[in-house]
Amino acid sequence: MAIFQYKAKDAEGNEVFGEIEAASRSEAIAAVRAERLFPTALGEVVDGEKPEADQRAAAPRQPRPPRHAASPARRASAAAAKPKGKGLNREINIDIHLPSWLQGRIKTKILTQFTRMLATLVNAGLPLMRGLDVLKQQMKNRQLLDALGGITENIAAGGTFSESLQQYPKIFDNLYVSMVKAGEAGGVLEVVLSRLAEFAEKSEKIKNKVKGAMIYPVIVLVSALVITALLMIFVVPKFQQVFMDMLNGQELPALTRIVVDVSQWVQHNWNIVLIIGAAVYVIKKVVGKTPAGAYFYDVVALKFPVTGTLVQRTAISRMTRTLGTLLSSGVPILQSLNIVRDTTGNLVVSKAIENVHEAVKEGEGMTAPLAQCPVFPPMVVSMVQVGEETGALADMLNRVADTYDDEVDNAVAGLTAAIEPVLIIFLAVVVGTIVIAMFLPMVKLISSLSGPSGGM
Repeated sequence: MAIFQYKAKDAEGNEVFGEIEAASRSEAIAAVRAERLFPTALGEVVDGEKPEADQRAAAPRQPRPPRHAASPARRASAAAAKPKGKGLNREINIDIHLPSWLQGRIKTKILTQFTRMLATLVNAGLPLMRGLDVLKQQMKNRQLLDALGGITENIAAGGTFSESLQQYPKIFDNLYVSMVKAGEAGGVLEVVLSRLAEFAEKSEKIKNKVKGAMIYPVIVLVSALVITALLMIFVVPKFQQVFMDMLNGQELPALTRIVVDVSQWVQHNWNIVLIIGAAVYVIKKVVGKTPAGAYFYDVVALKFPVTGTLVQRTAISRMTRTLGTLLSSGVPILQSLNIVRDTTGNLVVSKAIENVHEAVKEGEGMTAPLAQCPVFPPMVVSMVQVGEETGALADMLNRVADTYDDEVDNAVAGLTAAIEPVLIIFLAVVVGTIVIAMFLPMVKLISSLSGPSGGM
């Protein structure tokens, strides 16, 4: 066994110095990581000699404080001078752990894979702690791996799985935590985890379809703008100079004059165009941050001529899928409505869900408040009413979600089929107009040259 000195960072980013006994360098790194530290340098102590700074760093360590608290000893070690010993000269290429407030949300795909694998392990009969340990060994995402370490620590200390998940709101949202809590209370955690995975997979599928449908139109539109800008800035001025030399002061055709004037304006005012575009973008973002502005944008999105139907169907699908999944998992209806209200993604739908929440709280049904919101068509209201009367509300909501998932697919396909030819025609008209405007002076010049010879 050898003694290794290490320099590491804790969860708050503070530097920690110490020493550990291990059979090899890799085992020493693993042992340091097991203490929820992230080594940045590690070296073996030769012949038991320690530099003065290393001796200070190798002082007996106090028991490790909770995950989000730094002990006085650790703060002191973080402020200590950097050790100068030879054992610490060799650096380790390890990702530095970022503080939780600097970390963003992980991708839905990663969380869905984790949930699906955990559901499979628990359903196969593995204890929850054993399943989490197995996933920790396979997990490559640093943020989720750190969270799993803290979750297993909390569970080992006597906490529940749902309580441990609540400490990582950037990874596990309120929907996730509430369903896990309901699964724990009902003893059906593996079923709830499977439903969570299915919910995330279907939601991500719809989102990817909508995004995929917009890729082609965006590419065509950007191409049209780039081509038009290049023609106006570089090509049209060249032709303008040629026309001035060839026509000897004759007046240009009307279409050509318009194109030339636009080209000159763009050349001299392109910075104004950029400033106006940036100002519009900033104003839109600022207004969108206000409650009234965000609500206005959501109303416009629902009523927009071409894409409004797609936005409406997507919102209904998401709302009914979320509420149905929560109710079928055993989450109380009032808590479920609060979660749906905060996760629907559209303030118009959120307001309708708030009205439903107030009605249910007063002992009324969901049908009347939903019928008052124009977002929900009569079919959805009728299905909800049947679900309430038969006691199968969760099943009815999931059926509505399946129906609207299919309608979203059809709407995406129809929208793509309609937008593609429109954009192609738009690009052809813009470019064709510029090309025709450039050829009209040549036609006029040829006509003026051929006129006298024709009269001879």
